[in-house]
Amino acid sequence: MQPDARNHAMGTDLASAQLQADELLLLPEYVLLRDGIQRDMAVVVGNGRFVDVGPAAQVVERHPHLRATRMPGKLLMPGLIDAHHHLTQSFGKALAFGEPSEIFRRIWVPLERSLDDELVHLTAKLAALESLRGGFTTVCDAGTRAPGSLDAIASATGAAGLRCVLGLICNDIDASEAERADILERARTHLARWNAASLIHPSLAISIPEVATDAMLRSTATLCAEAGAVFQTHINEHLAAIERSLIARGKRPLELLHAVGALGPQTLVAHATMVTPFELNVLRETDTAVSYNPVASQWKGNAVAPATQMAALGIRFGLGTDATRSDGFRLMDAAEAAQKIAFALDIGDASTGAGWMWLDHATWRGADAVGLGAVTGEVAAGKAADFLIVDVDIPEMQPSFDLAWELVRFGNRDQIVAVVVAGRLRLWRGWPLDWNARALLDDVARTARTLVEKAPIQKIHASSAAHRADIAARGWARALG
Repeated sequence: MQPDARNHAMGTDLASAQLQADELLLLPEYVLLRDGIQRDMAVVVGNGRFVDVGPAAQVVERHPHLRATRMPGKLLMPGLIDAHHHLTQSFGKALAFGEPSEIFRRIWVPLERSLDDELVHLTAKLAALESLRGGFTTVCDAGTRAPGSLDAIASATGAAGLRCVLGLICNDIDASEAERADILERARTHLARWNAASLIHPSLAISIPEVATDAMLRSTATLCAEAGAVFQTHINEHLAAIERSLIARGKRPLELLHAVGALGPQTLVAHATMVTPFELNVLRETDTAVSYNPVASQWKGNAVAPATQMAALGIRFGLGTDATRSDGFRLMDAAEAAQKIAFALDIGDASTGAGWMWLDHATWRGADAVGLGAVTGEVAAGKAADFLIVDVDIPEMQPSFDLAWELVRFGNRDQIVAVVVAGRLRLWRGWPLDWNARALLDDVARTARTLVEKAPIQKIHASSAAHRADIAARGWARALG
């Protein structure tokens, strides 16, 4: 049975060809707008953008030349925004299990520095495929430590069809004056080179404040402000980094950024899990954005960012995967759950922001945090047509009383029927139609394990099999069940 025939047998008449025309008039059962989920709405897509969004009868009347595609049981929603990713870490994502904090020193830096341009393209395209499968239409990449240019990442994400905020790392703590001048020249070139109509949006990044001079922190943030781009850095994620900053510079990482003038609307700080009340006020007063990365906190962090408090204070933030797992619905669930466990249970906060809040920060508020609020993040006329078609006619969502919250609690990437970026169908039921994803997976299987084995990675925690063997050798039979 052909895929579309099978889909029809499963209870829907939607076919992939219906989403591949130059102009589309879509009538889903539900549409997620900025002010909530609405019924009886229609959406028109053309030239890569949303052309018209409104009550179905009125939109149909305004576009008599278009044939409507009705989608009962389907939700049309904005594509999700991953506010913090590392696209060149996909080969090592399963190495992070059970590891203590600051794994970038033992795993990510050695791994990325072992990548040549061909492997950068391969790992970034794998990450892009995972992101699209998880409902992300935009990712904000915080920069790679791999040698060479960023062209391999841009090529990979472009081929996959993923919108990417692409960070260029500008660390300079051990650089000479000539090298610092070269870093700034490359930074200016990077900010200027990408066509505004492409899926690449340039950004500058400092890995962590301690690896840059005060002047470089200030200069890169200023260059981004002038170019309308985002300046990225990791801050206050681990206790060790906070203590190193205090010893070396006399200030906590976020305090240091503030002191040198590197905070502001152009700045996106990742993690911010260990922040003082004063630092929260600084984030608010400077209008600095945060990437809240709850799965990273669960897997290898020291703390959970106080995201509900940030929301109450008006601090801008998006949700980031930090290259853990690229599943947007599970990310929203983790965002809510981490807040509840870390902050809400002890004070009886049963809502913990409510479902709609996490949807907002995964879509239009996330787009604002990564500097693309004018481009994407919502289903609205003039914005890029980056959207998902989600099947909500499933047992887990029946009966439905609060679909927004149900998406956060019950949603799953298997429900994503279609992923559209810039008006173009990129994935249909989890797989691309215009390039061979299975061949990509074969390439990864052939190369990734050998690369990881050769890279000077230091892994602390044993694998599941080795751990069980150790328990058995010690005679702890009850521990094995």
